[in-house]
Amino acid sequence: MKFNLIIDKSKEEEITATVHDRSSLTERIEALVMQYSRNDRIPVFSEDEMKLLSFSEIESVFSEEGKTFVTDSSGNRFRIKMRLYEIEEILPSYFIRINKSALANEKRIERFSANFSGAVDAVFKSGNKEYVSRRCFAEIKRRYFGK
Repeated sequence: MKFNLIIDKSKEEEITATVHDRSSLTERIEALVMQYSRNDRIPVFSEDEMKLLSFSEIESVFSEEGKTFVTDSSGNRFRIKMRLYEIEEILPSYFIRINKSALANEKRIERFSANFSGAVDAVFKSGNKEYVSRRCFAEIKRRYFGK
């Protein structure tokens, strides 16, 4: 493994890591970089409050009736003022697409549950469920099981 540090005040700060595979080390590096740059939280809104929610607290991000929402680790639902594709660009790589209108924090998924109809749901640690499309589930299986 090599490490290069280039200090150049005329350039924009950028961190690039080339690795063979994701590991606990790469996830810790990513979390540290996001936390340092203060890009690890987003403003969320409910009927009576506004707060900053860290990425690690988010279970899922989804669009519904043209609006974008997040659920947190307690199962609370908040509105965000970003489109799904905009939030997808800034979320860490442990957020995965589970259907056309939803992203999930893979660290908060407890299990995948199959229904009698053949549909699959992602079951989160809070107890919330979100539908997983067949195409996205195939990609998830390839990512984790190499099949």
